[in-house]
Amino acid sequence: MKKFRILALALALVLCFSMLGACSGDTNGSADGKATEGATADAENTDTGSGEPINLGVLAPLTGDVAQYGIAVNNGVKLYIKQVNAAGGVNGKQITLIPYDEEGDATNAITGYNSLVDQGVTAIIGSVTSTPTIAVVSEAFADNMPMITASATAAGVTYDEGSGTVYTNMFRSCFIDPFQGEKMATFAVEELGAQTAAVLYDTGDDYSLGVMEAFVETAKALGLEIVAREGYPNGSMEFQSQLTNIAAQNPDVLFAPVYYEDVALIAQQAASAGVTAPMMGVDGWDTVLSVIRDASLLEGAYYCSGYSAQDDSALVQSFLSDYEAEYGETPNMFAAQGYDAAMVLIAALEQAESQGLAAGSDAYKQAVIDAMAATDMTCVTGSITYDEYNNPQKTAFIINITGGSATLWGQF
Repeated sequence: MKKFRILALALALVLCFSMLGACSGDTNGSADGKATEGATADAENTDTGSGEPINLGVLAPLTGDVAQYGIAVNNGVKLYIKQVNAAGGVNGKQITLIPYDEEGDATNAITGYNSLVDQGVTAIIGSVTSTPTIAVVSEAFADNMPMITASATAAGVTYDEGSGTVYTNMFRSCFIDPFQGEKMATFAVEELGAQTAAVLYDTGDDYSLGVMEAFVETAKALGLEIVAREGYPNGSMEFQSQLTNIAAQNPDVLFAPVYYEDVALIAQQAASAGVTAPMMGVDGWDTVLSVIRDASLLEGAYYCSGYSAQDDSALVQSFLSDYEAEYGETPNMFAAQGYDAAMVLIAALEQAESQGLAAGSDAYKQAVIDAMAATDMTCVTGSITYDEYNNPQKTAFIINITGGSATLWGQF
């Protein structure tokens, strides 16, 4: 049991004994304590109008190998919360963000979740990548803690296929891994005219596995022949043997559903291995051009994304302007999805606040969850509604790397 709960229970027992002692000579009191219990329940579930801040946790890798994602998500969240607070907050209450750096590690994510709960957060935005998020979701589900991730795309984040459990407290502002795999297989056939494909994936990453499996399944249905399926252990920096095998098959496209650090290494080694097929990827590629030494190695590549700064909608352009003013740089997809995650959560908090519930109570948390499930709003990365697995229904942006730049091909 978490320390703060033990302390809270002890204080509650002291309070109950004090009240029973004070009421022992009162004919209006209740010998079995039911009146006291009713009064306590009312105090817990009714907003006293104190105007105390609403505490929100942010679970993200702010250091470590995937910090580039975590920092971007955190920046997007902070920007939206700053705007909400400047406009008067939620029901007159300011939002306080409590960040925890889980370093992209599953064990640290569990520690971080417990730390945030102990600090009395009402809801949590996070985590950022799939494996740490999946590590905490069962515990968060048991606590009925409202959570929304900006970028954890594995199907297991909201649904445990083995048990058939839908994690009803968990939402996301990004699309899911199977969606990306299906989209890119379809794009390869319909737009690139591909007849054969090779796949290179990370065998130790839930994200990479989920996308790969969906791509292969969709390819089979579309008649796209998978001529090579090569895996590598998580953390690898050498892919020469896998790429040599792929080169021997001379595929029309090479699909690599992995993160940007691996993409940069794969692109370099693919050239030396003799792979000539254009590469294809997913949203984990975002920011790859900031780390690759020679952008020409990715010339003609395509990847799936949840957002493009080249979208000319008023909402996107306003977000761009505000983000650039705040941070001095153009926001990437992760920043945009962080902003949207905060937008969805704050709208749900407003619904809970409108019911006069006390922030942090069980009834309040359930009201937030119910409101998120009923989301129907236009965000920076598109319109968001949720299906029965709490996955957003939205379109995808296809990004084409050409001339050393990531250019919006269009929505698909």
